[in-house]
Amino acid sequence: MNIPHFSELAFVQAQRYGKKNAFWHQHPASGEWIPTTWETFAEQVRNMSKAFHHLGLCDGQTIGICSQNKPETFVVDFAAFAIGGVVVPMYATSSAQQIEYIVNDAGITTIFVGEQYQYDIAYQVLQTSSVLKKIIVFDPLVRTHGEDTTLYFHELMQTGINSTAHFEVHNYQESATEDQLATIMYTSGTTGEPKGVMLTHSNYLEAMRIHTVRLTSITDKDRSIAFLPLTHIFERTWCYFCLLMGVEIYLNLRPQEIQATVREVRPSLICAVPRFWEKVYIVVQQTLESYTPFKRGLVAWAVAVGEDYNLKHLRLGKKPSPYLCLRYFIADKLIFSKVKKTIGIENANILPTAGAAISDEIVHFFRSIGMPIMVGYGLTESTATVTCYPYTLYKIGTVGTIMPDVEVKISDEDEILIKGKTITKGYYNKPEVNAATFTEDGFFRTGDSGRFEDGHLILTERIKDLFKTSNGKYIAPQQTETRLSKDMYIEQVAVIGDQRNYVTALIVPNFDNLKQYAANKKIANQTIEELLHNPEIIDFYLGRIKEAQKDMASFEQIKKITLIKKAFTLEAGELTNTLKLRRAVIMQKYKDVIELMYL
Repeated sequence: MNIPHFSELAFVQAQRYGKKNAFWHQHPASGEWIPTTWETFAEQVRNMSKAFHHLGLCDGQTIGICSQNKPETFVVDFAAFAIGGVVVPMYATSSAQQIEYIVNDAGITTIFVGEQYQYDIAYQVLQTSSVLKKIIVFDPLVRTHGEDTTLYFHELMQTGINSTAHFEVHNYQESATEDQLATIMYTSGTTGEPKGVMLTHSNYLEAMRIHTVRLTSITDKDRSIAFLPLTHIFERTWCYFCLLMGVEIYLNLRPQEIQATVREVRPSLICAVPRFWEKVYIVVQQTLESYTPFKRGLVAWAVAVGEDYNLKHLRLGKKPSPYLCLRYFIADKLIFSKVKKTIGIENANILPTAGAAISDEIVHFFRSIGMPIMVGYGLTESTATVTCYPYTLYKIGTVGTIMPDVEVKISDEDEILIKGKTITKGYYNKPEVNAATFTEDGFFRTGDSGRFEDGHLILTERIKDLFKTSNGKYIAPQQTETRLSKDMYIEQVAVIGDQRNYVTALIVPNFDNLKQYAANKKIANQTIEELLHNPEIIDFYLGRIKEAQKDMASFEQIKKITLIKKAFTLEAGELTNTLKLRRAVIMQKYKDVIELMYL
C-alpha cells in the first residue's frame, strides 16, 4: 500500500474518496452527528495551512493544541504537517502549571484551545509566559477577553480562505521529508517533570506501514470511535491509521458519555484502555447475577460453548465441527448477540486494548462470547504499538507478538528493550536523559519488565513501580491492582508495601454497589463515612480481596485495607493523564492513613 507523507494525506484521500465522510462530530446542543467529507476536510486543511503561513507557523515552528476530541484538531494537525509545522498536543484537563511548562519548553507561540476551561487556562499562561503570544479558540461560544491575542478558529480559517499563499504552501509540501519532526508528545509521567517525545514523520509513516501489514481485516467500510484523548499516542496513531485506511471516525467529545456513544454509533473498531472493558465486564456480571438459576445455567452453558468454539478452535486455526457450529449458533442467538447489542459492539471487527494491564479473566470471557478484544503493548516513544495479538494463535495472559520489523529483546535485568523505525530519536531538550535512555547498541529502555514465551511477550511490571518489602520480597503492585479492579465493589485501588513488612491497600469503593450491599444486609441508616469504617463492611472487602488473591504468594497478599471516600483524580495530581497512579503523590497525601495500617 502506498502511504503518502502526512503533508499530503488529506489531499490524496480527498482525490480517492471525494464526498465520502472522513469523520463525524456531535453538535453540542442537539447531539446530532455532523459529517465532514474528505473534500471538505482537504479544503479546510488547505485554507488553514495558508493561515499558518500567514502567522509564520511553518518550517519547524511548534503549534500547541489543548482540547477535547474535536474535528478542528484534525484540521490543525494536517495543516501543520502541510507547511512543516510541529504539533504539540496537551491534555484538555491540564493545569496552568502543566501548560506553561510545555509552552516554555517547546517554544510554543500559538496555542489552539477547545472550550472555556482550556481558554481560561491558556489565558492565565499568556499572562506569565514570555513565549506564548496567541490563543486560537475552537468553540465560538467561548467568552474571551477580547484582546488581539485571541482569535476564533473560524476567523483564522477566513484568513486562510482570503490568502493567496497557494504557491508557498505547495513549496512546503514539495520539500517535506520523512526526517522532519511531526509531533512532540509530552508524557505525563508518574514521577518527575514531563518529557517531550519527539516523533518524526518517518516514525508515523512506519507505524502506518506495519499496521497495514498486521491488521489485515480493516477496510474503508469500518467505523471507529475516537474515545481516548487524541493527546494519547494510542488514539492519535490509531486515528491517523483510520484516516489512512478510509475508516470513518466518530469523535467522542466527553469521555463520560462513551457508553451512550458506542450504543448510538455501533462501531466496528474502538481502541480503549482496560478500565473501559473492566467496567463493561462488571455491568455484564451484575446483570448475570440477577438472573434466575435456570438462566444462569444457560449462560454458563453458552460461555462454555463459546470457549470451545472461539478459544479451542478458531484461536488455534482449527475448524469447528458442524455440531459445535450449531451449538455456538444457538449460544450466540440466545446470549452473546444480546450482550454485544446491549453494549453496542455487535459489529465489532477488532477492539484494540492497551495502556495498562488487563485481567486474563476479562479477556477470556469476552473472547469466549465472540468479542474480539485485541490486547497490545506500546509507548509514546514507540509511536504506539510494539506488540499485539495476532488474529489467531494469540495467547491470553500475554500482550501479543512483535509488530513487523520492530526489534524487541529482554535485558539481563528483565527490562524490555526496543529498536526500529517507529522508535523516537529522543526527548526534546533533554540530552542527558537521552544519553541514559538508549543502550550502546541503540535500543530504547522502556522501563517495563517482561519475558517472552514462545514468541509472545508477557509484561510483568513497570520497573519503577516494583517495590520491596522489609523482608526483601519484591512486589508487583499492578498485578494485584489489575485483579481487584474487576471487582464490582471496587472502583480504584492503590497497593502499598515498599520497605514495609506486609502489603496494604487504599480502596475506593464503588459506592452505588456498596450502598446496595449494605441495604441487602440490613446495614441501614448509615452515612458513607460510617459505612467505610463499619467492621462488617471492612470484613466483606477483606474477604473478596482474599478470594481474588488466593493463588498468590502469602507475602504478596494484602493484609490490611483502608476504605476511602474520595476517588483518585487527575485534578488532585493522584493520576497521570493516562490514568496511571502517581504513587508518590498518593503515599504523601495519605501518609497518616497509611501509617495507621502498620501500627
